[in-house]
Amino acid sequence: MFFRFKRSLQNGVTYEYLQIAESYRKEGQPRQRVLATLGRRDRMEAEGKIDSLVESLAKFSQKYRALKALSLEARTAKLWGPALIFGRLWEEQGLPEILARLVDGRKFGFDLERVAFAMTLQRLIAPGSDLQGSGWTPTVEGLPEIALQHLYRTNGFLAEVREELEKALFARDRDLFSQELDVVFLDTTSVAIYRAEETEWRKRGYSRDHRPDLPQMVLSVAVDRNGWPVSWEVFPGNTADPAAFEAMIAKLRTRFRIGRVVVVADRGMMGKKSLELLTEGKTPYDYILGCRMRKQKEIGTEVLARGGRYQEIAENLKVKEVRVGDRRYIICLNEDEQRKDETARAAILDHLREKLAGGAKSLVGNKGYARYLRVRKDAVQIDEDKVLAESRYDGKYVLRTNTDLPAAEVAQTYKSLWRVERAFRETKSTIEVRPVFHHRDDTTIGHIVAGFLALRLEVDLQRRLDERQVEVSWPTLMRDLSQVQAVHLQVEGRSYLRRTDLQGAAHQAFQAAGVRPPSSVTICARVDRA
Repeated sequence: MFFRFKRSLQNGVTYEYLQIAESYRKEGQPRQRVLATLGRRDRMEAEGKIDSLVESLAKFSQKYRALKALSLEARTAKLWGPALIFGRLWEEQGLPEILARLVDGRKFGFDLERVAFAMTLQRLIAPGSDLQGSGWTPTVEGLPEIALQHLYRTNGFLAEVREELEKALFARDRDLFSQELDVVFLDTTSVAIYRAEETEWRKRGYSRDHRPDLPQMVLSVAVDRNGWPVSWEVFPGNTADPAAFEAMIAKLRTRFRIGRVVVVADRGMMGKKSLELLTEGKTPYDYILGCRMRKQKEIGTEVLARGGRYQEIAENLKVKEVRVGDRRYIICLNEDEQRKDETARAAILDHLREKLAGGAKSLVGNKGYARYLRVRKDAVQIDEDKVLAESRYDGKYVLRTNTDLPAAEVAQTYKSLWRVERAFRETKSTIEVRPVFHHRDDTTIGHIVAGFLALRLEVDLQRRLDERQVEVSWPTLMRDLSQVQAVHLQVEGRSYLRRTDLQGAAHQAFQAAGVRPPSSVTICARVDRA
């Protein structure tokens, strides 16, 4: 049964009458019939009869009694949307079963799998320390009571079993997706540890956090062409990028026994030893590596000096192939960046000419200026040959590869390296392992492992949204999901959960994850009266 309004024209005036009707079928066809006409709408509204009717009917509905109580009773609200979405992805990745197998035979006195999920969820929604996490987890619907010591002990466990966890996930991914691992992206970063003392793992080194005063750890991760994490590793904080790169390649060769792959890495990884490591052995790796243009003489004198036409392969991306001996290079050109570089250099040269006119020899000590200057005895002047040589770098980056892939595919594959970078860079990433305050190395490493598990969940959801052609930024999506909350209330001795409305892209995220949103009102267990 349902209510409806029926319009009627009387003496040139249209009136609406409130009716109770029902649907039925006759000879297989849908029909409707009026059960009762309750009165004219304008009169019933003026006399408050519609409100009285709704309130009278609500006495027979537990859900509507709860809805009425929402505006009258004090209540609490907990985060619900992200826990439902990522909880489903966590299950589908087999993490409850894998962790249960790894924890088998140990007695923790708490549900370690639930704590690991809570830590992972925190990395996605409210990045922060474990101390902050212990205060955040009670605000999430469905999580058990979690103490700070539970988080610390789970961190230690994740550090202890990280190799077994990684192997289990890798094996499950290969079986699940039945994919050939053909492209692997590698990158490293550093994470500052907010402790003064150094340890076996916490060492001072080159800090991408711009905190050379703090010890750090170096992280390295490998993902496939879709951004799916394949492997991760943690190194002492004074490990140089090439050393981390070599260790990751050796790990891929031995631990995972993978076949032919194309290794893609940024400029910091490029070096003679790195190239030897990739190409030696019975199963050499193909590679696409960024070149340090100004530090490799061959790039400036041979590669960039070659003529030839560029091929346009995408908006603001042109490529040109150059071979020097048996070495294959791909020059990539972004014309927008080229114009910016030209404008910036012109401004520098104008400033130099102005200063040189006044005899400003102090400019020689400025590295940004010195590249354009020629110094002869007491004379300092702009070197036009240097200016011309510098212009060759405008808007360009150079790749070296031993693959037979077309130049366009080489460039586009390298461009996809952002998938790795966004997993780490504090200014680009939605997955934060910072800040880290742990005293012990093992709990610090466990804190980082939870960040990689969060990365898997993010990539999983993002891939599902891409398949549905849903375009939404990650911060916006997390905001929309965080607005899906569970409101707790009690009415006449019974407990209810009231779900807030789905906002923005939240509904699309539920669909992508294969999760049915909870009912707007859910009846829970009976509350015992005092």
